[in-house]
Amino acid sequence: MQGLRWVQMTDEERNEFLSNGGTGVISFSTSPSEPPFSLPISYGYYADTGSLYFRFAFPPDSGKEALLDDPISFVTYEKTDEGYRSVVASGHLEEVDDLPYDSAVAQRMWEVDIPLVDVFEQPPEDVTFRHFHLDPDRLTGRKEVDSQE
Repeated sequence: MQGLRWVQMTDEERNEFLSNGGTGVISFSTSPSEPPFSLPISYGYYADTGSLYFRFAFPPDSGKEALLDDPISFVTYEKTDEGYRSVVASGHLEEVDDLPYDSAVAQRMWEVDIPLVDVFEQPPEDVTFRHFHLDPDRLTGRKEVDSQE
């Protein structure tokens, strides 16, 4: 990777990168002697507030339920025509399904596109899904640029 360097994305670049939703990896904090609990996840993004929305699957014996109150970090990345881009967000999740339907957070969820990814051993319609919102404590984006720029 000689000749390349990484710089922070502007807010506009970060918003554009996240705007269509996609997939990434979410990691839950665990005890200091354990590794983080990490899993792939679909997300949607609401640029006006910088909020992320997630659709979690809860198959039987899922370990996620016990970790939902723990701090999380979320990472998404992609190789674009201009080079690699990545965004990292951290904070605490809020369950949207528990909020009143007319709350601003719940209404925004319907405005974002969260891809439905079929990675289960059973049909998605047989899996319980719940929706969560992240108003990040920290949201950063980085991009790869040619060191000559």
